[in-house]
Amino acid sequence: MGSADSKLNFRKAVIQLTTKTQPVEATDDAFWDQFWADTATSVQDVFALVPAAEIRAVREESPSNLATLCYKAVEKLVQGAESGCHSEKEKQVVLNCSRLLTRVLPYIFEDPDWRGFFWSTVPGAGRGGGEEEDEHARPLAESLLLAIADLLFCPDFTVQSHRRNNVDSAEDVHSLDSCEYIWEAGVGFAHSPQPNYIHDMNRMELLKLLLTCFSEAMYLPPSPESGSTNPWVQFFCSTENRHALPLFTSLLNTVCAYDPVGYGIPYNHLLFSDYREPLVEEAAQVLIVTLDHDSATSTTPTVDGTTTGTAMDDADPPGPENLFVNYLSRIHREEDFQFILKGIARLLSNPLLQTYLPNSTKKIQFHQELLVLFWKLCDFNKKFLFFVLKSSDVLDILVPILYFLNDARADQSRVGLMHIGVFILLLLSGERNFGVRLNKPYSVRVPMDIPVFTGTHADLLIVVFHKIITSGHQRLQPLFDCLLTIVVNVSPYLKSLSMVTANKLLHLLEAFSTTWFLFSASQNHHLVFFLLEVFNNIIQYQFDGNSNLVYAIIRKRGVFHQLANLPTDPPSIHKALQRRRRTPEPLSRAGSQEGASMEGSRPAAPAEPGTLKTSLVATPGIDKLTEKSQVSEDGTLRSLEPESQPSSAEGSPSEGEPSQTWRDQRRLSSTSASGQWSPTSDWILSWKSKLPLQTIMRLLQVLVPQVEKICIDKGLTDESEILRFLQHGTLVGLLPVPHPILIRKYQANSGTAMWFRTYMWGVIYLRNVDPPVWYDTDVKLFEIQRV
Repeated sequence: MGSADSKLNFRKAVIQLTTKTQPVEATDDAFWDQFWADTATSVQDVFALVPAAEIRAVREESPSNLATLCYKAVEKLVQGAESGCHSEKEKQVVLNCSRLLTRVLPYIFEDPDWRGFFWSTVPGAGRGGGEEEDEHARPLAESLLLAIADLLFCPDFTVQSHRRNNVDSAEDVHSLDSCEYIWEAGVGFAHSPQPNYIHDMNRMELLKLLLTCFSEAMYLPPSPESGSTNPWVQFFCSTENRHALPLFTSLLNTVCAYDPVGYGIPYNHLLFSDYREPLVEEAAQVLIVTLDHDSATSTTPTVDGTTTGTAMDDADPPGPENLFVNYLSRIHREEDFQFILKGIARLLSNPLLQTYLPNSTKKIQFHQELLVLFWKLCDFNKKFLFFVLKSSDVLDILVPILYFLNDARADQSRVGLMHIGVFILLLLSGERNFGVRLNKPYSVRVPMDIPVFTGTHADLLIVVFHKIITSGHQRLQPLFDCLLTIVVNVSPYLKSLSMVTANKLLHLLEAFSTTWFLFSASQNHHLVFFLLEVFNNIIQYQFDGNSNLVYAIIRKRGVFHQLANLPTDPPSIHKALQRRRRTPEPLSRAGSQEGASMEGSRPAAPAEPGTLKTSLVATPGIDKLTEKSQVSEDGTLRSLEPESQPSSAEGSPSEGEPSQTWRDQRRLSSTSASGQWSPTSDWILSWKSKLPLQTIMRLLQVLVPQVEKICIDKGLTDESEILRFLQHGTLVGLLPVPHPILIRKYQANSGTAMWFRTYMWGVIYLRNVDPPVWYDTDVKLFEIQRV
């Protein structure tokens, strides 16, 4: 039968279903088979031939027919899994049912009355009784998930058959050990099977159905409660699924082994279409959804177990129920870590390759999924995190993240990407090794829209952060605390900042310490505290190599004097706020010498009007996001958080400030009838007295007269002479006793878990456009907005 006839017959069946007012018996195979037995329709055809309005109509007007359609389609998948799909016809039936369920499931999820349907057992359903009855007492959802898992390891359908003789001795589905059929070499598996286009396509269709099953989460509004568990994921990742380990490994290895360059040959992708990429994307999406697990509320997986001969640690305690999270947390072999890190770094760097060798490689689009995966790896497997930071390989992750952050800074539709990039850097910055690694010189010249500089990866990080703060869009303001916390965390380890970077840091201080900025919101002064902490760390712990920064501080000494003499009287406050009403610009760019941008770079562009984006829940404040620790003499960390203190909503006190002040803030500052916050003298005094200016004031007191003397004696206007003097100068014994180093480490909390859930599903919603699985359905987890 031609494909046109086949489409026509399928469409006729759909019309019959939508027009029948009477229930159709489940035993009426002649009717139901029309949907899957005689047709060869692609997933795109199914979406075109089964319009949303008709699915909803059947759901409202003949619910029993929709129920039977779902039940029969699942039954066909179960039969296919049982038989092992030997004939072409059986394979076609499985694919057709899989496409049909992918189409229908979102409409089941969007209606609260239907949500329990898949979790109910279908009584009898027109079968003969007997022993089958018990077997079929499983809820429909469980039968469907187990069938998908079996079908993903089905010889000659989704995996290479190991038997090459006659058909009769085909592998028995029940005795098959799926660990021998892992899709790709890598973690826990050394054999790389021959690539097979058809197997890849079949896997992809089944994974799309699996992802659709998991997507029930999109139809529940964001609330801490809804966060606990997704019943579909919970069952699929439990011991009930005998393929959990090989499937987890297959997904992880498929993603990490993928090389979009086309087997190392540049421009190869122009000659061969790459059928692997859609599978890799699907695998990455399924993987991150199975790993959606709130580590803050559950027992964290153990990180120090005995190392056994297997790819997973057999450490006790057993860790979370979710086997995918469990396996991920127990990977421990160096070569496995190396394989994962290299794979993720290679894929994240792909869009950067594009910029300096245009079209040499295929440009991949799934970097957001990769960033979520990298986050999960670091969050659930501390050994992996330490491995990443053990060598300068971490910089192969850092540079692409900075590239994405810089590129997306003006684009309203990419706020989520900005957040996840910053969260990853916050997590890394809590480890001393990250700061140390940043001292490696930066030589890779990825064209980026930032000033040209010569220096280290620390310079790159600070220059990009400065660019985000001064020329990003308004909605990034909540990230400023995070960006500066990262800089504070790494500052004690930065051996030598370039002059460009030193000027950028002082420009930020200048911008943040204007009176109108300090007085215009209750949290703005935190940014000044963070910057002063950066300067103090560098002066106390890295004075020797940082003459550029010391020189910049001397040149801009007025800013520090201005802060020390900040006015607190009501008329001055009033005047500062008047000035603000005249200049709404968030941060002045004046005073920052913007050097020419790097050659070949394109300016960061705003979103095209009309671009779709999904809303995100608010992220927790920096005080909830991090936990303060003090670095002891021997380099170990000691938590400074008092046991279970009630956390205030006011943000994190800095420089060992008692949290009390932050609770008093509301009392000290007045809120007018209109709900507008306004600053008071008491409020300003409460934090002004705590500004950590002593170290810098002492430095200026010692060095400024010496520098002025050199200038007068030698009639100097030349910087190099002064820099040379500062390089050889010393402040030993002249500065206050060094303060202990404070690190604010990321801590897991349900707020970020909820944020990750909405972000991840938003990405999946927007990226699945062909076919548009969730488009125009009534999702509740986020809103779809147009820029």
